[in-house]
Amino acid sequence: MSDLFTDSANEIEEIQQDVYILRSFTSYDSLIADVKAVTTVAPFRFMYTPGGKKLNISMTNCGDLGWVSEPSGYRYAAKDPTSNEPWPTMPHSFKRLAIKAANKALFNDFNPNACLINHYKQGRELTAHQDKNEPDLSQPIVSVSLGMSARFQIYGDSRNNKALEIELYDGDVMVWGRSARLIYHGVKTNRGIPHPILGDHRINLTMRMV
Repeated sequence: MSDLFTDSANEIEEIQQDVYILRSFTSYDSLIADVKAVTTVAPFRFMYTPGGKKLNISMTNCGDLGWVSEPSGYRYAAKDPTSNEPWPTMPHSFKRLAIKAANKALFNDFNPNACLINHYKQGRELTAHQDKNEPDLSQPIVSVSLGMSARFQIYGDSRNNKALEIELYDGDVMVWGRSARLIYHGVKTNRGIPHPILGDHRINLTMRMV
């Protein structure tokens, strides 16, 4: 088995219906070179909501399309609005990891073509939201945690529900879809445990089929 995946790669836990976690499925060391290659071409930047609010975390993308937030709304774009160039190609390591994780959750036809990369500093958070800008909601979301730990919050069908909180560590991968595809979810890092190399920084890869 490739070093991209760890010895615990056969273990998958269903946290709740159609929401899965693969603990220590990969690692910072396995992916950071490709993360740096992408962010050298398309650096992290802070986007703004349609209402003009600056997002708490910086972002970038790779793949055929990239998620962007602008005054006109949320959308997927083939070009980086900052450079007007195509987004960097999605690294093979990202795609192989996402396909392998999705297969573990029995999403056997997943072939991601877009990856949103989020950068969190300790204390930053992503409030409850849905991932609903993708045209085919039968396809899952695969989310990879690197660096500092964080708490993933699952609110279910309403952001007003009490959240189920899951602690995520470097190399953990989450997969959700089917009945859980449109769950409200968020991320908190105020109690994040620093990573030996990244310190109080967290990088999240979220891969989708767009």
